Formats: sequence, structure tokens, C-alpha cells
Amino acid sequence: MTFVFATNNENKVREIRSMLGDAFRIITLKEAGIDIDIPEPHDTLEANAREKSTVIHNMTGQNAFSEDTGLEIDALNGEPGVLSARYAGEQKNADDNIDLVLQRLEGQSDRRARFRTVISLIIDGKEHQFEGVAEGHILMERQGGKGFGYDPIFRPEGSSKSFAEMDLAEKNQYSHRGKAFRKLIEFLQQ
Repeated sequence: MTFVFATNNENKVREIRSMLGDAFRIITLKEAGIDIDIPEPHDTLEANAREKSTVIHNMTGQNAFSEDTGLEIDALNGEPGVLSARYAGEQKNADDNIDLVLQRLEGQSDRRARFRTVISLIIDGKEHQFEGVAEGHILMERQGGKGFGYDPIFRPEGSSKSFAEMDLAEKNQYSHRGKAFRKLIEFLQQ
């Protein structure tokens, strides 16, 4: 079975392909010859994921999926949330985003946070959504050089490492994206 993955983020593609193995064929936007940045105009992860999968399904006529992920920090009233990629501005710079989070959490003892991923799958013209959550907390400073985005400052519950200190297989055990994709795979195997 083949799906178009509505993303331009190579890191996400690598994570997904490592989870799916050879069970399903994933075509990236680039491989599909699509060079657009799909807007994320909505205020929920669910609506943004739906927007992206719908746009690509309508463009290609193929089964498609997308995901939207947000980091939700309790002490920041759920921020950065849907604005996670653009928290420090439209340039979408991960280091700037991390710096802003650490700055806003300065002096805060409550560092509870979660990553939440919502996948929107359109298969045979019908949408299905799957959610994955990784509870954890924000570290005082960056730790590790792997991963991407907020990985250097997020430590999931049950681990002594940040996401950026884990290899892909270990991260996928804990990660929000891993949990959501396991639900998607389960659904597809039925």
C-alpha cells in the first residue's frame, strides 16, 4: 500500500520510515513532485493535520496522511502548542524556539510538558485520526545532539535521557509520533 506523506520535513520522514519498515510505501511531497508549503491556519493540531492531508489527497487523488505536532508546556498555558515550529518567528528556527522556551521558563519549577501528535489519514476518500502523547518535562538546558526541534530540552517520563540523546529506535518507543503511528499501523493492518 502506498501513501503520500504531506510533509517537507526530512527528519519526520526518516522517523516514520524507520517505524513502518517495508510494510507500506511512503512517498514524500518531494518524491511526488509537489513543492508547496501547506498552510497550517487552524488553532488545533487536529484541524491542521486534516488541512494538510486533505490538500495532498485532493491534489494527487492518492491515499495520504499528515501529522501535526505540538509541544504543550503547563507553565506556559499550553504554549507553544500549534505554533511550536514558529514559536520564535516565521523563520522556523529550532534553536531560536528552544531559546525562547528556556527564557520563558526561567525561574519556573513546574516544567511539565507533553508532545502531542495528531495524524490525519485519508484512505479511500475517508479521514481517520490517530493521536499520540509523550508526557515529560523541559530540561534546564540542551542535552544531546540527535533528533530535531525541541528534542534537546525534552525528557520523556520513564527515561533518564532527552529525546536528543536517544537513537531513533529508542526515541520511537517513547515518542508521541511513535505512539500515533503505532495506532495508524494497527488500523492499516486490520
